[in-house]
Amino acid sequence: MTKMEIRSALALALVVGLRMFGLFLVLPVLALDLQRMPGVTPLLIGAALGIYGVGHLLLQIPLGLLSDHIGRKPVITLGLALFALGSLIAALAHGVDGIILGRALQGTGAVTGASQALAADLSGEHSRNAVMGILGGTIGLAFLLALLLGSTL
Repeated sequence: MTKMEIRSALALALVVGLRMFGLFLVLPVLALDLQRMPGVTPLLIGAALGIYGVGHLLLQIPLGLLSDHIGRKPVITLGLALFALGSLIAALAHGVDGIILGRALQGTGAVTGASQALAADLSGEHSRNAVMGILGGTIGLAFLLALLLGSTL
């Protein structure tokens, strides 16, 4: 890999890793905290945990197509802004409805496809697998660190 490819891969991995770390950090305690809220049912807990994935699933392909038309970086920036706004809404929520809304908005900021496409754009054919490995490894590391640190919340 060239220095530029390494720098690009690490910068993108940092962005993706921090986003995933922020997402995964609350998972060990979210269900426990939601159980303590008045009127929260197991269905609502499941919705709060799973709604992120619904937004992610529904918008992954459309955001990927959008990134083909307007560029990767604008879509990634928009996705990160939506994720940050959703995180703020969920963090400030006083009830499960606000948490569900925030997590749904987080999911709409799904930039995995655009991030991987940008990584492919910035790497040569000979180093593309290594760059994708760096991104994938960063997601795994973010998950591991978030589970270890999230349990201390």
